[in-house]
Amino acid sequence: MSPAVFNQSINEDLFRDFEVELFLKREDLLHPHISGNKFRKLKYNLLEAKNSNHKTLLTFGGAYSNHIHATAYAGKINNFNTIGIIRGDELGGSNLKKTLSQNETLAFAEKNGMQLHFISRSDYKLKDTNAFIENLKQQLGSFYLLPEGGTNDLAIKGCTEILTPKDSDFSHICCAVGTGGTLTGIIQNSNSEQHIMGFPVLKENYLHTEIQNKVTTNNWELNRTAHLGGYAKTTTELIHFINSFYAKHKIVLDPIYTGKLLFGIYNEIAQGNFPKKSRILAIHTGGLQGIAGVNAKLKKKHLELIKINYDF
Repeated sequence: MSPAVFNQSINEDLFRDFEVELFLKREDLLHPHISGNKFRKLKYNLLEAKNSNHKTLLTFGGAYSNHIHATAYAGKINNFNTIGIIRGDELGGSNLKKTLSQNETLAFAEKNGMQLHFISRSDYKLKDTNAFIENLKQQLGSFYLLPEGGTNDLAIKGCTEILTPKDSDFSHICCAVGTGGTLTGIIQNSNSEQHIMGFPVLKENYLHTEIQNKVTTNNWELNRTAHLGGYAKTTTELIHFINSFYAKHKIVLDPIYTGKLLFGIYNEIAQGNFPKKSRILAIHTGGLQGIAGVNAKLKKKHLELIKINYDF
Protein backbone atom coordinates (compact mmCIF):
# COMPACT_ATOMS: atom_id res chain seq x y z
CA MET A 1 0.00 0.00 0.00
CA SER A 2 1.26 3.47 -0.81
CA PRO A 3 2.12 5.47 2.35
CA ALA A 4 -0.52 8.01 1.29
CA VAL A 5 -3.33 5.43 1.24
CA PHE A 6 -5.24 4.53 4.39
CA ASN A 7 -8.65 3.23 5.38
CA GLN A 8 -10.71 6.07 6.83
CA SER A 9 -13.57 5.35 9.18
CA ILE A 10 -16.89 6.95 8.17
CA ASN A 11 -19.16 7.50 11.14
CA GLU A 12 -22.91 8.00 10.78
CA ASP A 13 -25.90 7.44 13.06
CA LEU A 14 -27.33 5.30 10.24
CA PHE A 15 -24.48 2.81 10.58
CA ARG A 16 -24.85 2.51 14.33
CA ASP A 17 -28.60 1.95 13.94
CA PHE A 18 -27.97 -0.98 11.57
CA GLU A 19 -24.86 -2.20 13.42
CA VAL A 20 -22.47 -1.95 10.48
CA GLU A 21 -19.13 -0.22 10.02
CA LEU A 22 -17.99 1.64 6.90
CA PHE A 23 -14.42 2.51 5.94
CA LEU A 24 -13.22 4.32 2.81
CA LYS A 25 -9.92 3.25 1.24
CA ARG A 26 -8.36 6.54 0.17
CA GLU A 27 -6.91 5.47 -3.16
CA ASP A 28 -7.59 9.03 -4.32
CA LEU A 29 -4.49 10.04 -2.34
CA LEU A 30 -2.09 7.94 -4.42
CA HIS A 31 -1.18 10.87 -6.68
CA PRO A 32 -2.66 14.33 -7.29
CA HIS A 33 -3.08 13.77 -11.05
CA ILE A 34 -2.87 9.97 -11.49
CA SER A 35 -5.05 8.97 -8.58
CA GLY A 36 -6.97 5.91 -7.61
CA ASN A 37 -7.58 3.16 -10.10
CA LYS A 38 -5.92 5.11 -12.94
CA PHE A 39 -2.63 4.88 -11.04
CA ARG A 40 -3.16 1.15 -10.61
CA LYS A 41 -4.19 0.56 -14.22
CA LEU A 42 -1.27 2.49 -15.70
CA LYS A 43 1.46 1.03 -13.46
CA TYR A 44 2.22 -2.20 -15.31
CA ASN A 45 1.20 -0.83 -18.71
CA LEU A 46 3.87 1.86 -18.44
CA LEU A 47 6.45 -0.76 -17.49
CA GLU A 48 5.43 -2.89 -20.49
CA ALA A 49 5.55 0.12 -22.83
CA LYS A 50 9.05 0.93 -21.61
CA ASN A 51 10.26 -2.67 -21.81
CA SER A 52 8.96 -2.97 -25.38
CA ASN A 53 10.78 0.25 -26.34
CA HIS A 54 7.69 2.26 -27.19
CA LYS A 55 8.03 6.04 -27.17
CA THR A 56 4.35 6.92 -27.53
CA LEU A 57 1.18 6.02 -25.64
CA LEU A 58 -2.15 6.24 -27.47
CA THR A 59 -5.53 5.99 -25.84
CA PHE A 60 -9.19 6.97 -26.16
CA GLY A 61 -11.68 8.95 -24.14
CA GLY A 62 -14.50 11.43 -23.94
CA ALA A 63 -14.11 15.14 -23.34
CA TYR A 64 -14.03 14.78 -19.54
CA SER A 65 -12.22 11.45 -19.32
CA ASN A 66 -10.29 10.71 -16.12
CA HIS A 67 -8.21 8.28 -18.14
CA ILE A 68 -7.19 10.94 -20.67
CA HIS A 69 -6.26 13.28 -17.82
CA ALA A 70 -4.18 10.63 -16.04
CA THR A 71 -2.48 9.26 -19.16
CA ALA A 72 -1.34 12.71 -20.26
CA TYR A 73 0.37 13.38 -16.96
CA ALA A 74 1.73 9.85 -16.54
CA GLY A 75 3.20 10.04 -20.02
CA LYS A 76 4.87 13.35 -19.31
CA ILE A 77 6.59 12.30 -16.09
CA ASN A 78 7.66 8.96 -17.59
CA ASN A 79 9.06 10.48 -20.80
CA PHE A 80 6.43 9.15 -23.21
CA ASN A 81 4.74 11.04 -25.98
CA THR A 82 0.97 10.78 -25.61
CA ILE A 83 -1.89 10.83 -28.09
CA GLY A 84 -5.54 11.10 -27.10
CA ILE A 85 -8.27 10.09 -29.55
CA ILE A 86 -11.22 12.14 -28.32
CA ARG A 87 -14.89 11.39 -29.02
CA GLY A 88 -16.60 14.34 -30.74
CA ASP A 89 -15.12 15.91 -33.87
CA GLU A 90 -17.11 19.08 -33.24
CA LEU A 91 -14.75 19.85 -30.35
CA GLY A 92 -11.70 20.15 -32.59
CA GLY A 93 -10.85 22.10 -35.71
CA SER A 94 -11.83 25.75 -35.56
CA ASN A 95 -13.53 25.13 -32.19
CA LEU A 96 -10.39 23.83 -30.45
CA LYS A 97 -9.45 27.11 -28.78
CA LYS A 98 -12.97 27.48 -27.43
CA THR A 99 -13.04 23.84 -26.31
CA LEU A 100 -9.80 24.18 -24.37
CA SER A 101 -10.97 27.38 -22.72
CA GLN A 102 -14.10 25.61 -21.46
CA ASN A 103 -12.79 22.11 -20.75
CA GLU A 104 -10.26 21.73 -17.94
CA THR A 105 -9.65 18.06 -18.69
CA LEU A 106 -8.57 18.56 -22.29
CA ALA A 107 -6.70 21.76 -21.47
CA PHE A 108 -4.74 19.87 -18.80
CA ALA A 109 -3.98 17.03 -21.22
CA GLU A 110 -2.70 19.38 -23.91
CA LYS A 111 -0.68 21.37 -21.37
CA ASN A 112 1.06 18.14 -20.41
CA GLY A 113 2.00 17.34 -23.98
CA MET A 114 -0.84 15.14 -25.22
CA GLN A 115 -1.68 15.42 -28.91
CA LEU A 116 -5.46 15.60 -29.16
CA HIS A 117 -7.19 14.09 -32.20
CA PHE A 118 -10.95 14.54 -32.38
CA ILE A 119 -13.06 12.02 -34.27
CA SER A 120 -16.77 11.62 -34.93
CA ARG A 121 -18.91 9.56 -32.62
CA SER A 122 -19.60 7.08 -35.40
CA ASP A 123 -15.86 6.56 -36.00
CA TYR A 124 -15.27 6.32 -32.27
CA LYS A 125 -17.48 3.24 -32.14
CA LEU A 126 -14.89 1.51 -34.36
CA LYS A 127 -12.01 2.11 -31.93
CA ASP A 128 -11.73 -1.59 -30.95
CA THR A 129 -11.49 -2.90 -34.52
CA ASN A 130 -8.17 -3.98 -36.03
CA ALA A 131 -8.77 -1.94 -39.17
CA PHE A 132 -9.27 1.25 -37.17
CA ILE A 133 -6.12 0.67 -35.10
CA GLU A 134 -4.05 -0.08 -38.20
CA ASN A 135 -5.30 3.11 -39.81
CA LEU A 136 -4.19 5.06 -36.73
CA LYS A 137 -0.73 3.50 -36.96
CA GLN A 138 -0.44 4.57 -40.59
CA GLN A 139 -1.45 8.12 -39.68
CA LEU A 140 0.38 8.54 -36.37
CA GLY A 141 3.22 6.01 -36.34
CA SER A 142 4.01 3.31 -33.81
CA PHE A 143 2.41 3.48 -30.37
CA TYR A 144 1.60 1.48 -27.26
CA LEU A 145 -2.17 1.08 -27.15
CA LEU A 146 -4.10 1.76 -23.95
CA PRO A 147 -7.81 0.94 -24.33
CA GLU A 148 -10.55 3.35 -23.32
CA GLY A 149 -10.70 3.47 -19.54
CA GLY A 150 -7.32 1.75 -19.39
CA THR A 151 -8.62 -1.75 -18.73
CA ASN A 152 -6.60 -4.71 -20.00
CA ASP A 153 -4.87 -7.65 -18.32
CA LEU A 154 -1.98 -5.51 -17.08
CA ALA A 155 -4.43 -2.98 -15.67
CA ILE A 156 -6.25 -5.75 -13.81
CA LYS A 157 -2.90 -6.90 -12.44
CA GLY A 158 -2.35 -3.42 -11.04
CA CYS A 159 -5.81 -3.37 -9.49
CA THR A 160 -5.13 -6.60 -7.60
CA GLU A 161 -2.82 -4.45 -5.45
CA ILE A 162 -5.69 -2.31 -4.13
CA LEU A 163 -6.45 -4.85 -1.42
CA THR A 164 -3.69 -5.67 1.05
CA PRO A 165 -3.41 -8.32 3.77
CA LYS A 166 -4.55 -5.68 6.27
CA ASP A 167 -7.94 -5.61 4.48
CA SER A 168 -8.68 -9.29 5.10
CA ASP A 169 -10.92 -8.56 8.09
CA PHE A 170 -13.51 -6.66 6.04
CA SER A 171 -16.61 -8.70 5.29
CA HIS A 172 -17.67 -6.61 2.27
CA ILE A 173 -15.62 -4.76 -0.36
CA CYS A 174 -17.52 -2.23 -2.48
CA CYS A 175 -16.33 -0.52 -5.64
CA ALA A 176 -17.78 1.60 -8.44
CA VAL A 177 -17.67 -0.13 -11.82
CA GLY A 178 -17.03 1.41 -15.23
CA THR A 179 -15.22 -0.99 -17.56
CA GLY A 180 -14.94 -3.67 -14.87
CA GLY A 181 -11.15 -3.86 -14.64
CA THR A 182 -10.86 -2.48 -11.12
CA LEU A 183 -13.53 -4.78 -9.73
CA THR A 184 -11.97 -7.77 -11.48
CA GLY A 185 -8.61 -7.09 -9.84
CA ILE A 186 -10.26 -6.74 -6.45
CA ILE A 187 -12.14 -10.02 -6.86
CA GLN A 188 -8.94 -11.80 -7.89
CA ASN A 189 -7.18 -10.69 -4.71
CA SER A 190 -10.07 -11.11 -2.27
CA ASN A 191 -10.44 -14.02 0.11
CA SER A 192 -13.25 -16.52 -0.13
CA GLU A 193 -14.98 -15.21 3.00
CA GLN A 194 -15.31 -11.68 1.63
CA HIS A 195 -18.28 -10.52 -0.41
CA ILE A 196 -17.36 -8.18 -3.27
CA MET A 197 -20.01 -5.74 -4.46
CA GLY A 198 -19.67 -3.80 -7.70
CA PHE A 199 -21.80 -0.71 -8.32
CA PRO A 200 -21.94 -0.10 -12.11
CA VAL A 201 -22.24 3.59 -12.98
CA LEU A 202 -23.75 2.96 -16.39
CA LYS A 203 -26.63 0.95 -17.77
CA GLU A 204 -25.07 -2.28 -18.99
CA ASN A 205 -25.85 -5.87 -19.88
CA TYR A 206 -22.35 -7.18 -20.55
CA LEU A 207 -20.22 -6.51 -17.46
CA HIS A 208 -21.21 -9.65 -15.58
CA THR A 209 -20.06 -11.91 -18.40
CA GLU A 210 -16.82 -9.99 -18.94
CA ILE A 211 -15.90 -10.12 -15.27
CA GLN A 212 -16.97 -13.73 -14.88
CA ASN A 213 -14.62 -14.72 -17.69
CA LYS A 214 -11.64 -13.35 -15.73
CA VAL A 215 -12.33 -14.61 -12.21
CA THR A 216 -12.57 -18.05 -10.66
CA THR A 217 -14.71 -17.31 -7.59
CA ASN A 218 -18.38 -16.54 -7.09
CA ASN A 219 -18.06 -14.27 -4.03
CA TRP A 220 -19.18 -11.18 -5.94
CA GLU A 221 -22.25 -9.45 -7.35
CA LEU A 222 -23.23 -6.34 -9.30
CA ASN A 223 -25.70 -3.85 -7.84
CA ARG A 224 -27.43 -2.42 -10.89
CA THR A 225 -29.36 0.33 -9.09
CA ALA A 226 -26.45 2.74 -8.65
CA HIS A 227 -26.23 4.25 -12.15
CA LEU A 228 -29.09 6.74 -11.54
CA GLY A 229 -30.07 6.81 -15.18
CA GLY A 230 -26.80 6.02 -16.95
CA TYR A 231 -23.19 7.05 -17.31
CA ALA A 232 -22.53 10.62 -16.15
CA LYS A 233 -26.22 11.04 -15.33
CA THR A 234 -26.89 12.80 -12.03
CA THR A 235 -29.82 13.62 -9.80
CA THR A 236 -30.41 16.45 -7.36
CA GLU A 237 -30.36 13.85 -4.58
CA LEU A 238 -26.88 12.66 -5.64
CA ILE A 239 -25.44 16.19 -5.77
CA HIS A 240 -26.93 17.01 -2.38
CA PHE A 241 -25.48 13.79 -0.98
CA ILE A 242 -21.99 14.63 -2.30
CA ASN A 243 -22.15 18.11 -0.80
CA SER A 244 -23.45 16.82 2.53
CA PHE A 245 -20.81 14.09 2.64
CA TYR A 246 -18.06 16.65 2.08
CA ALA A 247 -19.47 19.02 4.69
CA LYS A 248 -19.46 16.25 7.30
CA HIS A 249 -16.39 14.19 6.42
CA LYS A 250 -14.21 16.61 4.38
CA ILE A 251 -13.80 13.96 1.66
CA VAL A 252 -14.40 14.90 -1.97
CA LEU A 253 -16.54 12.48 -4.00
CA ASP A 254 -16.98 12.71 -7.74
CA PRO A 255 -20.46 12.45 -9.31
CA ILE A 256 -19.51 9.83 -11.93
CA TYR A 257 -18.05 7.06 -9.77
CA THR A 258 -17.43 7.45 -6.02
CA GLY A 259 -20.47 9.64 -5.39
CA LYS A 260 -22.75 6.99 -6.87
CA LEU A 261 -20.87 4.28 -4.99
CA LEU A 262 -21.31 5.86 -1.56
CA PHE A 263 -24.89 6.95 -2.36
CA GLY A 264 -25.64 3.33 -3.27
CA ILE A 265 -23.97 1.92 -0.15
CA TYR A 266 -25.93 4.27 2.12
CA ASN A 267 -29.16 3.18 0.45
CA GLU A 268 -28.29 -0.50 0.83
CA ILE A 269 -27.54 -0.01 4.52
CA ALA A 270 -30.78 1.94 5.06
CA GLN A 271 -32.72 -0.92 3.46
CA GLY A 272 -31.11 -3.43 5.82
CA ASN A 273 -29.32 -5.26 3.01
CA PHE A 274 -26.05 -5.63 4.92
CA PRO A 275 -26.03 -8.17 7.75
CA LYS A 276 -25.45 -6.86 11.26
CA LYS A 277 -21.76 -6.66 12.24
CA SER A 278 -20.76 -6.14 8.60
CA ARG A 279 -17.43 -4.36 8.14
CA ILE A 280 -17.63 -2.61 4.78
CA LEU A 281 -14.66 -1.25 2.85
CA ALA A 282 -15.51 1.12 -0.02
CA ILE A 283 -12.81 1.95 -2.56
CA HIS A 284 -12.32 5.64 -3.38
CA THR A 285 -11.09 5.37 -6.97
CA GLY A 286 -10.28 9.05 -7.47
CA GLY A 287 -11.58 10.72 -10.63
CA LEU A 288 -12.15 14.04 -8.93
CA GLN A 289 -11.19 16.15 -11.93
CA GLY A 290 -14.50 15.12 -13.54
CA ILE A 291 -16.36 17.40 -11.13
CA ALA A 292 -15.68 20.44 -13.31
CA GLY A 293 -17.44 18.95 -16.32
CA VAL A 294 -20.51 17.92 -14.37
CA ASN A 295 -20.71 21.32 -12.69
CA ALA A 296 -20.65 22.99 -16.10
CA LYS A 297 -23.69 20.94 -17.14
CA LEU A 298 -25.49 21.59 -13.85
CA LYS A 299 -24.86 25.32 -14.13
CA LYS A 300 -26.50 25.45 -17.55
CA LYS A 301 -29.58 23.82 -16.05
CA HIS A 302 -29.56 26.15 -13.02
CA LEU A 303 -29.25 23.19 -10.66
CA GLU A 304 -27.32 22.75 -7.43
CA LEU A 305 -23.57 22.57 -8.03
CA ILE A 306 -21.00 20.43 -6.30
CA LYS A 307 -19.82 23.09 -3.85
CA ILE A 308 -16.23 22.04 -3.50
CA ASN A 309 -13.14 24.14 -4.15
CA TYR A 310 -10.49 21.71 -5.24
CA ASP A 311 -7.30 22.12 -7.27
CA PHE A 312 -7.17 19.34 -9.84
